[in-house]
Amino acid sequence: MRVSENPVPFETFRALPKTDLHVHLDGSLRVETILDIARADDIELPATDVAGLTAAIGCGAQFGSLVEYLRGFDITLRVMQSEAALERIAFELAEDAHRENVRYMEVRYAPMLHTRRGLKLTRVVEAVLDGLRRARETFGIKANVIVCGIRNISPESSYQMAELAVAYKGGGVVGFDLAGAEADFPAKHHRQAFQLVRDNNINCTIHAGEAYGPESIAQAIHVCGAHRIGHGCRLREHGDLLHYVIDHRIPLECCPSSNVQTGAVKSLASHPLKLYFDLGLRATVNTDNRLITDTTVSKELHLVHREMGVPFADIKAIILAGFKSSFQPFHEKQAMIRRVIAELERYDDDGQLRSVNTPAAQAERPARIRTSTSTSVRPDAE
Repeated sequence: MRVSENPVPFETFRALPKTDLHVHLDGSLRVETILDIARADDIELPATDVAGLTAAIGCGAQFGSLVEYLRGFDITLRVMQSEAALERIAFELAEDAHRENVRYMEVRYAPMLHTRRGLKLTRVVEAVLDGLRRARETFGIKANVIVCGIRNISPESSYQMAELAVAYKGGGVVGFDLAGAEADFPAKHHRQAFQLVRDNNINCTIHAGEAYGPESIAQAIHVCGAHRIGHGCRLREHGDLLHYVIDHRIPLECCPSSNVQTGAVKSLASHPLKLYFDLGLRATVNTDNRLITDTTVSKELHLVHREMGVPFADIKAIILAGFKSSFQPFHEKQAMIRRVIAELERYDDDGQLRSVNTPAAQAERPARIRTSTSTSVRPDAE
């Protein structure tokens, strides 16, 4: 087990500027909010108290498979069928992220899953955007939306979700994704949806290489044109494809704790993230589902440092990779990266704050971040 010696304390990770590029709205509710909405709307739940509902959802449990992990969404989706509920849940997710200093977030969900009570798809999208907009006005956190198709429902429904992404391009939607059960539901069946979003110059990411092998990642990239890969745990099984991803700077949205819970990897210590980073792959760290996984970005980064033995200097580079990999317009991304580099340089390689005004501190700036300063704000940045 690769445990870091003298790990940097958790509070340092909370203080760092961060992104969350892979976070599902319907997996990131507050338990108290689920209970509150259920009481107000007379919705039946498997438990009526925090402890009972937490256990029923399985927050933080070892599920053993992706299919079992996804069962908790049946509970959360029950209370996400009104505009008021969606707006509140989106706002609270952004508020929770703000509390741990997440500066930028891309929230993903499938609008079609929120129409059980007759809500129009357009109102589903707009309610979530309203919640995220209110959070930005209140807290300053910037959050955009990634619309999801669901691979185990139908290609036709994915195409409908792609049409929504096209309709709201420029209005808060910055990408399209394919989520859901991976095994037996190949991405290639949904290629028309991805053709539509690419024809409209919209970024796309695909869950791949989590519950199925590297063939799933190859389809995501070569058939559907994915610009990022969600999870990608099994990429290491195909060396040639691994180096293609590295060479073409295709980011991975890594979600370490979630990958252990779904059985995609056996343990945090055996997670391939450190290998990927050391090889030069652009690896980012994300939550996946804050409620079901029982996590935060700060917790995930701390686990990567403590349990995988990733040095703090490399943690700073991984954080920067999150900002580089966002689906923001280039010039907005450029400005944000400049600010984040300045903040990261306040910490030395041991996670200690230093005075940036002394000549000695200026001379001892971390080499990796100093290199990033000269390249990360250029269009051809690493």
